[in-house]
Amino acid sequence: MSVVKSSLSVEQEKKLLSLFSHVRLHLLYKASIHGYMHSAFHNRCDGQGPTILVAYNKAGFVFGGYISKNYAQTGQVINDDKAFLYSITDRREKPLRVSSTDGQYGFTDGKHGLNVGVLWFLNNNTATVQIVVGNSYTFEAEEMHGNNLQLTECEVYRVEDCGGLETPWRKIDWEGYGTKDRLMDYIKNYKPEVKSVVQARVLLVGPVGAGKSSFFNSINSVFKGHVTGQANTGSAGTSLTTQFRTYSIKADQGGKALPLVLCDTMGLEQGPSAGLDLDDITSILKGHVQDRYQFNPSMSVQADGVGFCKSPGWKDMIHCVVYVLDACKVTLLSAKMVDKLAAIRKGINKLGVPQLVLLTKVDEACPLVREDLTNIYLSHYIERMTREVSVCLGVSQSCVLPVKNYSRELELDIHTDILLLTAVVQMLRYSNNYFDDIYQAGDQ
Repeated sequence: MSVVKSSLSVEQEKKLLSLFSHVRLHLLYKASIHGYMHSAFHNRCDGQGPTILVAYNKAGFVFGGYISKNYAQTGQVINDDKAFLYSITDRREKPLRVSSTDGQYGFTDGKHGLNVGVLWFLNNNTATVQIVVGNSYTFEAEEMHGNNLQLTECEVYRVEDCGGLETPWRKIDWEGYGTKDRLMDYIKNYKPEVKSVVQARVLLVGPVGAGKSSFFNSINSVFKGHVTGQANTGSAGTSLTTQFRTYSIKADQGGKALPLVLCDTMGLEQGPSAGLDLDDITSILKGHVQDRYQFNPSMSVQADGVGFCKSPGWKDMIHCVVYVLDACKVTLLSAKMVDKLAAIRKGINKLGVPQLVLLTKVDEACPLVREDLTNIYLSHYIERMTREVSVCLGVSQSCVLPVKNYSRELELDIHTDILLLTAVVQMLRYSNNYFDDIYQAGDQ
């Protein structure tokens, strides 16, 4: 699936965001892709909540309007005291912002684009903005659009609130090194409840570029005491991980291995024969696939292949599966990818393996979290993302764990460490659920 990209420059987006407090823009409609047609506009923008239209003209202006109410094609005049028009140009350091003259009028909710009572976008299915006689908004045409109403592009973004809640939606103890040490001690002293198993084995599964290998590197960094990068990471279009890898982590520099093994795989891809498939995952879960097994994207794991374990024990099997998803791309997951994840989850359910979800890159997804990682459980947006992931994958919201991997940093950060370690503790707890089921089945 090709991702439709914004035409906003970094500086233009910065000025646009300055019109709000803490928000994130999600591109819904782009005229050069979807057409200068009000039908395409309404198909993509109706019922989306607060939106902002961004028009680009040949004079170099970026201008448009924000409304906080839904488009619904009611034909009615909508009062919206939060609505405004704006204009951005290199001629001004700050954007121009114009509220309605009576402080109440917002827009006319018709069937033909955005009509703000003075400017009408997409009315005639053309790239020309129509002037409407009226005084609902007052401005100088030269200041708003440079007297140029011929557009080179028109976009609409959903404006997503990333502001903070009064109380956190999930509790966590951010109290510095005491919390970090307590989490590290729990992990170091963990013992699987099955005698034949020394280390809990956790399988990381997710789309290409979601951050599976980066998560291992981040956990390894926490225990080494400095940022490191043992597993290959990057943003290539196809998976950089082509082998099945099992990574042990040492408690300290030169110390003993932790009672945890993180297993990394090829990334999931959309095509039916691309990337990791359900048969591969089933073989891994059952313990048939050994470290450094070389995957073949066009063929499932073969029983007579090199690195295939024909008689695995409990210690070789996977005790917990963790889906890894990029918080910035949750809403961009294709239907094919969602279907593939659903099929994988169904197969894993049959084997009785507990499942969690890691939501990565939360700082890139939410400006409030980017400012301060401890805002993560005060963020409307991150809470909503965990709910959407919960519904998409069919897991409890408590199973969705937002984290930030180390990617560009050179030094460790205490709050990043606490989030990462909290996720690992949950993985070990869920692995215990697997061992409990073994006991209950009478297999131990």
